[in-house]
Parts: sequence; structure tokens; C-alpha cells
Amino acid sequence: MSHPPVEHITSRDNAFLKALRRLSQSSTDYRQQGQFWVEGDHLCRAALARGIKPAISVFSESFWPLAPIEWRQAAVKSIVIPDALFSGISGLESSASMGFLFDLPASAALQPQMASVILDRVQDAGNVGAILRSASAFGFKQIIAMKGTAALWSPKVLRAGMGAHWGLQLVERVTLADLVALTLPILVTSSHRGAFLHQALQRNELPMPCVWALGHEGQGVCAELESLARLHVRIAQPGGEESLNVACAAAICLHASATAALDR
Repeated sequence: MSHPPVEHITSRDNAFLKALRRLSQSSTDYRQQGQFWVEGDHLCRAALARGIKPAISVFSESFWPLAPIEWRQAAVKSIVIPDALFSGISGLESSASMGFLFDLPASAALQPQMASVILDRVQDAGNVGAILRSASAFGFKQIIAMKGTAALWSPKVLRAGMGAHWGLQLVERVTLADLVALTLPILVTSSHRGAFLHQALQRNELPMPCVWALGHEGQGVCAELESLARLHVRIAQPGGEESLNVACAAAICLHASATAALDR
């Protein structure tokens, strides 16, 4: 069996390493380069488990002799670099020893009848990644990111997503005008309007499939998007907090919809 070629790079000024460093440190550079960077055991394994093949594998010198054969053969080319250079690329507090460079998927077309989550200017990368994890877990396979939302393929969102990216259709930089194409009912949470979520679930009033709209951490869903909603719901908070973190609210709402679907 032939093995992919291996290239050893030792200069920090190498053009490939410069481009890789930008990908690891920038939230939007992937849009210009058409590639994105993932590092560490968990995310790389998650990609391979889904049949997603990297374009290039990168290993630290100390890890290269220990790398499993499936990682060495995962890409059409492997690159080995000194540990110090890998640490300079890594976006992790404790540097990983390997990573994959992937070609950015082609822009996905909006699927009007797919259970989805709309992200309306959700800006925190950790929140966005956590929402993607919940969406994947509860059967919402399309993420519709409106302009102003954290870049979906950025390093921080990828890390927070913990592999959820590989099972989702991601549509970025969507406008309000684009949402008109959606044929499923849009649901919005509110702290002051609509039925309580648990009561709507008990009365079998939650449509499924559907589209949940989640808004900016401070401002919530914009008025124009809220006007498109078929149903407004509130999450009961007997503890008395004013509001929930958007990622927590998303998990509660998406789980409720998944439960409604199972009960039918």
C-alpha cells in the first residue's frame, strides 16, 4: 500500500505555516483561504468518523512517530513541523500535537423544509458552538446564520461545537429577505410574550419540524424576524432570573421540540 507523501518544514517563515497561523488565529480568514483548521484528537476523530477527509495533516515532530496509521493516511499529504512551531500555531492553552486542514465546503443552499435553527446576530463563539451541538443532538440539521453572527467555521466555534459541524448543513451570512423562502413555522422565545414552553409541549402545540430563531445575547431576536414567527413561547424560570443564556435557552427549546416529535 502506498503512503501519502510526508514533508518536513522547519522554518517559521514558510508560506504554508504563515497561512496556517492566520487560520488558527483569525475568525474569518477561512473565507479568503477557502480552508479551515482543526486541531486535537477529539475534533479530528469526529471528522474521520463522519467520513470527512482532510486536505492536509499536520503533526508535531515528537508526535509523528506515535501517530496512528489512520491519521497518517487520512490526507493526501502529511506535514511534520518542530514542536515549537506547532505551539506557535495552536489556538489551545495546552497545545495539541496534530491537526487537520480541511477544504471549506461549498456554500449550502437554504433548504426550506429542513428543521433548522436561525442565529440572529449571536456573537459569542462559545454560545454558537454550544447551539450547534444541541441542534445536532436534537435533530435540527440546518443552521442559518444571519449577518452579524459569529463566523461558523472560526476556530473558537469549531472547538465549542465539539464535532457537531460535521453533521450539519451550515448556511452563513443570511439576510431577512432570504428567510422568506422558509416553509416551516418559525418559533421565537420571549421573556414576556406567549405561552410557557412546557405548557405548549403538554398541549401538543409545538410544531415539528420547525425553525427556532435565537437572537443576540443582549438584544434578542430583531423585530423584523420576530414578526415572521408563528409561535412565541416563554421558558418558565421559577428561580426568578431575568433571562437565560442563549445557548441554554436553545438546548431547552430544541429538546422540547425533539420530545414533541417522539411523542407523536
